[in-house]
Amino acid sequence: MRGALTVLLRNGLFFVDGHFWENLCVRLETGRVTAMGEGVAPLAGEAVIDLQGDFVLPGFVDAHIHAFRGHDTMQGEDAIRQMARELYREGVAAFLPTTMSASVEDTRRVIAAVRRVMDTPEQRAARVLGAHMEAPFLSPEKAGAQRKEFFLHPSWEAFLNLTGGDIQAVRVITMAPELPGAEAFIRKAAENGIHVSIGHTAATDEQVHQAADWGATRVTHTYNAQTPFTHRAPGVPGAALTDDRLFAEFIGDGVHLHDDAVKVLLRCKGACKAVAITDSMEAAGLPDGEYALGGQAVTVRGHEARLHDGTLAGSVLLMRQAFQNLMARYGQTPEAAVRICTENPTRSIGASGFGTICVGAGAPLTRWGKDFAWKGILG
Repeated sequence: MRGALTVLLRNGLFFVDGHFWENLCVRLETGRVTAMGEGVAPLAGEAVIDLQGDFVLPGFVDAHIHAFRGHDTMQGEDAIRQMARELYREGVAAFLPTTMSASVEDTRRVIAAVRRVMDTPEQRAARVLGAHMEAPFLSPEKAGAQRKEFFLHPSWEAFLNLTGGDIQAVRVITMAPELPGAEAFIRKAAENGIHVSIGHTAATDEQVHQAADWGATRVTHTYNAQTPFTHRAPGVPGAALTDDRLFAEFIGDGVHLHDDAVKVLLRCKGACKAVAITDSMEAAGLPDGEYALGGQAVTVRGHEARLHDGTLAGSVLLMRQAFQNLMARYGQTPEAAVRICTENPTRSIGASGFGTICVGAGAPLTRWGKDFAWKGILG
């Protein structure tokens, strides 16, 4: 039975501690790395895969994803479980189901669903590490595809109400730091281990730095749905790119951002603080057509998802495409691209056990040809 549940990987280039290593062997057993090193011998009856020199990366970690292949976080537990199963097959090891602005009752229902999936995870599925609440403490001026009628000023009491008191089911909350009550909320959230991400905000550069003083650690989809960068008022991007305390999410799909904007972000944040996300909605992995996001109609054409007024409404990006874009479109080395899609998202949400290949790390691993062509998952 033990041999039937394990596989030994050999003759690959494994990404470990920031570099690709030859001569390693890695054992996967029931969804975890259980052994690695040079010269690891096969167990009796164990399957052995000769990788023939292919690259092997940690599974991706997506810290900001609303939906996938027709299943949306806001639909509840069954949809989140299906997302987890589908994302695993695309090489995602862990993710944060991300909410939209909704009623208190609907938000509380979704947070409870996230908790149930966290407590009883699917097999051969991406692990849910908590919710990313992308609402409701947002600025109406920078609503994007979020519904303004559900926006609130930040307060700990409102947060407890929205979560039904289960605050540890929330890993990240996006909020606008210029709103009344923001300082007290950010300090309280940080004290309780919740990562505050600055987004959907009309904040100035100075207000973003101040939010970092209070305990904010991230910026949500940098450049999008926030004050722009100008030479006298650098806005949210100016602070995001220059404050070393802040991780900076970005959507590298060639639609949300000009290529040079992404390159500036990568030069400023480097391979340590840039965080690739998908921000995907339900059409990701599906054909063009009519879909929905947060109860709003969305049209998907090509690589663009838009509300009927033209507002961008999430993306249809896959994490493996984000990884390839980092090299082919934005000029990153493979080593940097791996970190930006695996290790950095994990660190930005204070998680462990993912984003790296080490004993105890979760599957899947991903396999790539010598030109970094996708070959599938391992595990």
